[in-house]
Amino acid sequence: MGPAYRLFYQNPLHIVRGEGVYLFGADGRRYLDCYNNVAAVGHCHPRVVAAISEQAAKLATHTRYLHENVVRYAERLAETFAGELGVCMFANSGSEANELAFRMARAVTGNEGAVVTECAYHGTSNATFAFSTEDYPADDRPPWIATVAAPDLYRNPLGCARAQFSGAYGALIGSAADELAQRGSAAALYIADGVYSTSGILTPPADYLQEAYRQIRAAGGLAVADEVQSGLCRLGDNWWAFQDSAVVPDIVTAGKPLGNGYPLAAVVTTPEIAAQFSKKYHYFNTFGGNPVAAAAGLAVLDVIEDEELKRNVRETGQYLAGGLQTLQREHEIIGEARGKGLFFGLELVRDRHGKEPAKGAAVAVRERLRDDGVLLGVTGPHGNVIKIRPPMAFTRDHADHLINALDEALRCLD
Repeated sequence: MGPAYRLFYQNPLHIVRGEGVYLFGADGRRYLDCYNNVAAVGHCHPRVVAAISEQAAKLATHTRYLHENVVRYAERLAETFAGELGVCMFANSGSEANELAFRMARAVTGNEGAVVTECAYHGTSNATFAFSTEDYPADDRPPWIATVAAPDLYRNPLGCARAQFSGAYGALIGSAADELAQRGSAAALYIADGVYSTSGILTPPADYLQEAYRQIRAAGGLAVADEVQSGLCRLGDNWWAFQDSAVVPDIVTAGKPLGNGYPLAAVVTTPEIAAQFSKKYHYFNTFGGNPVAAAAGLAVLDVIEDEELKRNVRETGQYLAGGLQTLQREHEIIGEARGKGLFFGLELVRDRHGKEPAKGAAVAVRERLRDDGVLLGVTGPHGNVIKIRPPMAFTRDHADHLINALDEALRCLD
């Protein structure tokens, strides 16, 4: 398969089965999955499995024929948005969705450039990998990319007061757009994910995104919300993370969780933008939104609504947040516990005053918990943030299990 591939954990796991919030290894051991949001409503949810199986037994083909599933799914998905966002275009992955969003922004604005945050991740295609400043070497970035500091309240690299935070960090988007214009590649978009996951799982004030969107629109670009990780009720109060900030993007992208493991992604935009794009280009995707994918998407929406998963995310998330804050009080190595719903980060530091990143400690905690049957991730520009992002069927009992395991692992570092 080639050396470019990477596996999780120093001692990689051989996983053979999933059920709810658990994964099972080839050795029969059960692991509490606190990381994988792809199975948003739970691994191998029977209703999603049944919908996929039943449709695959009837028809599994491309999208150049009429079919009820994709129309019904577009209607249902559009109902979760506000304002003019109501036109859906489908793909197979978040990378494809973000690539299409960029094509649309370029076509509609006539501009070529993109403003992104440092240490971002938006995909693996040629353009979206260039957006993914987490992996892309700075000296290899194309001239049509301009980066801005992520809105990090904890480290606050601009050093501004809290009252000026959103204005100062939002203004960076305008400055980046000016820089792109000077290079001859005016900004077509500003794209950011709803929790700035690879930047360390950040939770800026609501008015940050309001200012950011004002700045990019003033520069002639579009505001794009990458909701691949943060959307579909992940934060608990709304369907989509951007709704927490009382803004309406020009384009929204979603992926991974939409099909609960079956390839399904979406670009949602306004009728005006969709019409302008169609004047220049057609769009076709062999499998994006095909009958089986749309059946999976419909089943996921049914499960979220019927099992009241948004309420569960909100209530369990509040409970989990309390447990993580208790850990922060008890363990000096936790500089900050932050997040919302069922998406949290624990930033580990060597001392709270200097905030020196404890990169090795975060990896050690991840590996210790893997041995204890709990799966977590590590993220952030310094590799020192423990990433918690379980399926949305996570309950208080699961939260207690996680907190206890974290407490024990952190005590080994004290």
